[in-house]
Amino acid sequence: MAIRQLSETLINQIAAGEVIERPASAAKELIENALDAGATRIEIATAGGGKALLRVSDNGSGMEAADLELAVRRHCTSKISETLEDIRTLGFRGEALPSIGSVARLSIASRRRDGAGGHEITVAGGKIVHLRPAAANPGTIVEVRDLFFATPARLKFLKSEKAEAGAITEIVKRMAIAFPAVRFVLSGSDRTTLEFAATGDDHLARMAQVLGQEFRDNAILLDAVREDIALTGFAGVPTFNRGNSAHQYAFVNGRPVQDKLILSAIRGAYAETIPSGRYPVAVLSITLDPALVDVNVHPAKSDVRFRDPGLVRGLIVGAIREALARDGSRAATTGASDMLRAFRPGFQPFAQRPQAPWSAETSPFRPYQPASGLSERPQASFDGLSTPTARAEPPPSAQPAAPEPASPEATGRYPLGAARAQIHANYIVAQTEDGLVIVDQHAAHERLVFEAMRKALHSKRLASQVLLIPEIIDIPEEDCDRLMQHAAELSELGLAIERFGPGAIAVRETPAMLGEVDAHGLIRQLADEIAEWDTASGLSAKLEYVAATMACHGSVRSGRRLRPEEMNALLREMEVTPGSGQCNHGRPTYIELKLSDIERLFGRS
Repeated sequence: MAIRQLSETLINQIAAGEVIERPASAAKELIENALDAGATRIEIATAGGGKALLRVSDNGSGMEAADLELAVRRHCTSKISETLEDIRTLGFRGEALPSIGSVARLSIASRRRDGAGGHEITVAGGKIVHLRPAAANPGTIVEVRDLFFATPARLKFLKSEKAEAGAITEIVKRMAIAFPAVRFVLSGSDRTTLEFAATGDDHLARMAQVLGQEFRDNAILLDAVREDIALTGFAGVPTFNRGNSAHQYAFVNGRPVQDKLILSAIRGAYAETIPSGRYPVAVLSITLDPALVDVNVHPAKSDVRFRDPGLVRGLIVGAIREALARDGSRAATTGASDMLRAFRPGFQPFAQRPQAPWSAETSPFRPYQPASGLSERPQASFDGLSTPTARAEPPPSAQPAAPEPASPEATGRYPLGAARAQIHANYIVAQTEDGLVIVDQHAAHERLVFEAMRKALHSKRLASQVLLIPEIIDIPEEDCDRLMQHAAELSELGLAIERFGPGAIAVRETPAMLGEVDAHGLIRQLADEIAEWDTASGLSAKLEYVAATMACHGSVRSGRRLRPEEMNALLREMEVTPGSGQCNHGRPTYIELKLSDIERLFGRS
């Protein structure tokens, strides 16, 4: 079969299959062109999810008639010359406009800022229809209609108009975060208008526009440099998380990317601080020499390749973990909001509730009758929401422990305040200078124990306590084999085990810091985890996961009554321990409620 040269139109349509996958891809390319032209205002309008209409208007530098004619030809660009080693613009391949023109009806009207008049070029199905003078403001207006009319098969693979419109919205959000000094307006018949006003150099203000005010309240500043690679941005506290990774934004030299290395590094940095199935919120900006990163990996330019990926990953993980250790122990402000919402559903003011006729039998209030052996002073019950009545003492688990009141000075001196009560033998209520804090004692102590074990792992063998009578645990033979293969690593954690027959393990020592341990439950869970993780790399790379499991089994259990000094000691230790705002499984260890929030519940503000 003879080899022949493909037509220019067919070549562009093949290229369009990679460059223009959907309307959002076209929007991305056109917005990038506007930004490269120095625009400070970009307006995007859509119809039919971008399939019927996509219009991008900017106030950039504009083009002359000769530039317009070249712009719709393949591999014509003003952004690079002879090398790909120093790419400092978003676009550079010279494929976007000819690819769009080959599969849609494309028109471009442009005028240079210092030009006497504008010009317009129209392309349909890859063929230039006309190039003529036209009235135009300084800048460029690119209009794409009937996307993929020339390649109908591609239309079958597009999603619904609503989904395609949502994808364009996501593109605009990413661009808006990357360029806070540019005003973005997204409108159209298929959506409500979305506007991001320019915020200048205030990147956090722009992030708050896109991600919501809650992100500003729960963000931690990132600023790190390693071997001429700089990382800036903001990372959310661990307890401020989402159900998917759509709220993770990464930029390399100002270019929005969705790189697997960066997303993996974010996930690794938040390991053991976020529950399974939840994702952190983060905005990362990496700046480095363009020669150290390849942005020409794919025509869509959303993937990049770093010359030293290990250095970049280490920078991201180290910077986020350092920030979390510095400021990540605080609880997310959304916890208080969730608590307030929990009080509101179904709430009716007493005056609006249906009222039954009063009688002594139906009244919730009873005349006080002192019981035998009780003083004349009524005893208040804290059992649920019942009213104060004289009755027998409720079970200890339902009765609050009332610590000695701390002075106002002591309360204001500590971030987590002074303990005032323990309710349901699991939650510590502490008073702060401007509100109150509710602490889950088991989750908090679990984190404290884990951090102590993690610190000891990197210094020396953990202290252990010898059991007077070894615990014998019967487990399947294959689990015994796995445990014994890693007996040395477990010994470093203070857990000494021996084989006791074909299907049993003898536990002779347990970590001293755990105190009394449920050895049966611990060994069985470790056996399950080793069966899941055991690979050629061994258990040594996962000792922190084992430490987390052991910490959970050795922590203060729910249902244990604590003395006032124990509660305050727990609060003080939380204040100086990194990551104490969430347990090893990522759940919050405490919720803070401001006095203003409490007053709102009672209509006082």
